[in-house]
Amino acid sequence: MKNFDINNFSYTVKCGDGFGDAKLSFERSKNALSVSVAAEKSRPEFIVLKWAFKTDGEPYVYGDTWERSYGRLCFKKLGEKERYMPWYFAADYGDETFCFGVKTQAKSFVSFTYDESGVTAEIDCRNGATGVLLGGREVELCTFVFRHYSLPAFESLCEYCKELCEKPLIPPYKIYGGNNWYYAYGESSYEEIVRDAKLQAELSKGIENRPFMVIDDGWQPVSCSGPYYPNEKFRDMKKLAEDIKELGVRPGIWMRLLNNEDEEITDDMRILRDGERKYLDPTVKKTQEYIVKDIERVKAWGYELLKHDFTTYDLFGQFPGELSKRITKAESWHFRDETKTNAEIVLDLYRLIKDTCGDMLIIGCNTVSHLCAGLVQINRTGDDTSGRDWERTRKMGVNTLAFRLAQNNAFYVVDADCVGLMNNIVPWKKNRQWLDVLSKSDTALFTACPSLTEEEFCDIRKAYLEIQKEHKLKPIDIYDNYTPSKWECDNELIEYNWR
Repeated sequence: MKNFDINNFSYTVKCGDGFGDAKLSFERSKNALSVSVAAEKSRPEFIVLKWAFKTDGEPYVYGDTWERSYGRLCFKKLGEKERYMPWYFAADYGDETFCFGVKTQAKSFVSFTYDESGVTAEIDCRNGATGVLLGGREVELCTFVFRHYSLPAFESLCEYCKELCEKPLIPPYKIYGGNNWYYAYGESSYEEIVRDAKLQAELSKGIENRPFMVIDDGWQPVSCSGPYYPNEKFRDMKKLAEDIKELGVRPGIWMRLLNNEDEEITDDMRILRDGERKYLDPTVKKTQEYIVKDIERVKAWGYELLKHDFTTYDLFGQFPGELSKRITKAESWHFRDETKTNAEIVLDLYRLIKDTCGDMLIIGCNTVSHLCAGLVQINRTGDDTSGRDWERTRKMGVNTLAFRLAQNNAFYVVDADCVGLMNNIVPWKKNRQWLDVLSKSDTALFTACPSLTEEEFCDIRKAYLEIQKEHKLKPIDIYDNYTPSKWECDNELIEYNWR
């Protein structure tokens, strides 16, 4: 990419009907290119840009994912066919690194391929799985940004991510504490949460920055769904928040805002996809009002953090880990409001949540990483780790920490997920390593522990003290290695045995 010219490209436009009045416009500069589309009758679906050039050398190439990572992030040699890289990629030539992608909060879903013939970018501007009905409106779909660095790959990615997100939301203090999911898995109670909060208070004794206790799925009557009122085991969520605060711990709560079995929700508030109406359609005004009421309720109860989950799955019908090039597989469906692109709909939802939360912190889980940047303070960047399966923690946790660490404090605070303890089902010698690398990462650090041995207590307390400090951590063996074992922290080499 040494002679890459961002303004030397060809393009094609695909529309979902017989009209052909879609028009593109471009705003050009030396290293950036903004793409806009307008149409009266056409329904644009995809815009493909091609930068044709002969590739020099055989770089290692890294590509991102649509939302969370699913244990497959890695640098690989150029040449893998049909490798789709959402949002951005980096090409490492050894003595220099080239980064190419789009700015965060784009109004389209953008993926890349890079091979010996050059770079291709596909701009997906659909509504659901059909073309968007712009009706004469012009929308700026994305801004491409190209950068060249005379730096190693990881340092280049760190600098590049700062270029892509202009206004990240970064909390003024370190994020840490407890989350009960990774040992409880939905089976919990008022009393167990108070016990967990007491343990978090003991682990963080003397630390001015107080920990969180996040109540995950299982506090509401229906598993993994609304309505969002307490079940019999939780009884009074306002009183529970007060009890947590009395212990010197900050209360947080989980919600899945687009899945709700409340009888008050009517069919016209739901998405019609694959012949059924299940998940809420955020383009409907009544749905928006309902979501606002749900959030305002938990906020009035006194919760200081909202972890909202499953929005990508509920909006598009698949976990993006099951996908490659495009955000949805389902065919011939659309949102109630057909005039906005999928990305615009996602952005509107995230802004609605952010505006309603006010001074509450937000953890996005199953959120589209490039779209939630600047709209959440914390983002769960990998699929679930586990309190009962070390292989899952190794695959999902270590991988996402290594390859999404460049986004930390550039897009949001990275949450590479929890250290889960379930009566030593996962040997502590393994979990201790996961705890240790998280404590040195400057990312979020959550633990899930109903009880602790003296050794575990001392190690977690040490990690809670460590996470308050500033560290510079980076993975070293990142080439063709999904779970790097060599890391450099403050110029010292640390080796972990993840196996």
